[in-house]
Amino acid sequence: MTLAVAAALIAMPVGAAHAQSSTTASTVRSAADATPAPSGSASATTLRIATSGYVDSFNPFTSIYLLPTNLIRYMYESLVQNDQQDGSPTKGLADSWTTENDGKTWIFTLQDGLTWSDGEPITAADVVYTYEQMMTVPELSVANGNLVTNFEKVTAEDDKTVVIDLKTPQAPNPGSEIPIVPKHVWEKIADPATFANDSDIVGSGSFLLDSYSANQSITLTANPDFWRGAPKIDRIQYVYYTNSDAQVQALRAGEVDFVTGLTATQFDALQGAEGITTHSGEGRRYTSYSLNAGMKTRDGEAFGTGNPALADLAVRQAIRQGIDTDALLKNVLQGQGVQGTSFIPASFSKWSLPADDPAILPYDPDAAKALLDGAGWTVGADGIRQKNGTPLSLRLLVDAEDVTEQSVAEYFVPWMKEIGIDITVESTDGDTISTRSITGDYDIYLTGWSVNPDPDYQLGINLCSSLPTGTDGSGGTTQDGYCNPQFDALYAQQRSELDETKRQQIVHDMLAVNYTDTAQIVFWYGNSLEAYRSDRFTNFSLQPEKNGIIANQAGYWGFLTVEPVAGASENGGVNVGLIIVAVVVALLIVIAIIVAMARRRKAGDRE
Repeated sequence: MTLAVAAALIAMPVGAAHAQSSTTASTVRSAADATPAPSGSASATTLRIATSGYVDSFNPFTSIYLLPTNLIRYMYESLVQNDQQDGSPTKGLADSWTTENDGKTWIFTLQDGLTWSDGEPITAADVVYTYEQMMTVPELSVANGNLVTNFEKVTAEDDKTVVIDLKTPQAPNPGSEIPIVPKHVWEKIADPATFANDSDIVGSGSFLLDSYSANQSITLTANPDFWRGAPKIDRIQYVYYTNSDAQVQALRAGEVDFVTGLTATQFDALQGAEGITTHSGEGRRYTSYSLNAGMKTRDGEAFGTGNPALADLAVRQAIRQGIDTDALLKNVLQGQGVQGTSFIPASFSKWSLPADDPAILPYDPDAAKALLDGAGWTVGADGIRQKNGTPLSLRLLVDAEDVTEQSVAEYFVPWMKEIGIDITVESTDGDTISTRSITGDYDIYLTGWSVNPDPDYQLGINLCSSLPTGTDGSGGTTQDGYCNPQFDALYAQQRSELDETKRQQIVHDMLAVNYTDTAQIVFWYGNSLEAYRSDRFTNFSLQPEKNGIIANQAGYWGFLTVEPVAGASENGGVNVGLIIVAVVVALLIVIAIIVAMARRRKAGDRE
């Protein structure tokens, strides 16, 4: 690469540099977007993972984004863990549990000899402290607060026994999905709600956060005292890249060992590559368009700029019937996934809304037109519908650098025009989209969440009580600004229904209500497309064990058993940066700094 090329790239806007498509430019992206790893990080016992994930904090009480939430799973054990085989409740800090009082009282017995990473014993007092903070301090209930709304009180009978008394009988295990923190550490923190928790971590999990440099790297070290046994690698390092093409280049070059979130095209291109193994697993994530039907606070105060037309159910349902989700799955994901119905993925088959449910509406543009006709939206001379002189024109927020979002939009715009809806595409950055989605400043945008084995949490963030308390979108964790008293009533029923078959039907009824209300339109449950350097590491674990995923699990199994390949290279492969002359390296560092400063978080990063 010439000095002129590097200088030209520095002169470009950041986005322009990412638009290059030649082999040379791709190499530049790989070198510029990668943050150099700390000394020694390429050893055979360090697993290097490429990431672009947004970190709000590593605070288990407040973090809701995918990357930090997954790392928190490594750092803190829960009272009850999600089993590797199928996600069902299994031993965590608790060795066993029983129920009394028809499911209103749960009694947990902790394992013997558990210790925090600083050597202090783990006791029932730590569990009680964690739960009580969430129950009594609203600012500490952001991440998992809806999981404790049914708690009456939590007590420690002795150092090993925790008793949770519930307001009503509860089917979901109340010990699941809540990271337990050390009381002796957290009770000394002046303001736990704003605590970043990014240094000097005292934890109980398989790995512990060692260092964090925003938009550069995250390093975790193995916990030798983890109760399931010490991991077989010494550390995990997450290295930041600003786009997925750079991540793929880094994997090929041996600069990183693991990449997830690949596009179907990238995945296909990596198959058969020397030293690399690809994996397509059944994911736990859904992808959808969220429709702003009118954002409001918990007290009913409206906010945001959503088009009032979307408050019309007929309009929302017409949009649904005007989208060919089967075509999107085939053409955008190249079939790497399954068609979606609701916000509970098909990987949790007993909870997901069946494809043959009577509520499901087929792709039918003629039916969509009839819905709009019946609602009084008439076709104008330009083919766009209007009502009372106002055209049916909606804004679609699209991430300027997300290939999937752009591809979906390319199909969506003409489909909507066919039924008489004008779509204005507003291409912007992920940070802006995230902010605008929270404040209700949108009509439609692409979103998605990763869902846990028990649907209770995801159902809970669709309750009226999960709406924000402030008109800036603060004070709540709501999935789509959704609120329906019928849905809320069914939620209470499913939580208390101890017969699993009956509970499944109630959950299906809830999802059907939400589907009909069309708060969002789920496109697909995409496979998790991953690749790793199989010439350096082996023995990754899937969850679920059959057709599951490695990264972003509802647990910590993926990297718990991974180990170096015997005789694997210590240097991790060829480093592209070493073959670039020193003066160009200096220029590329400037690019890297500029790009890092422009790093964006995406609404799709949500856990």
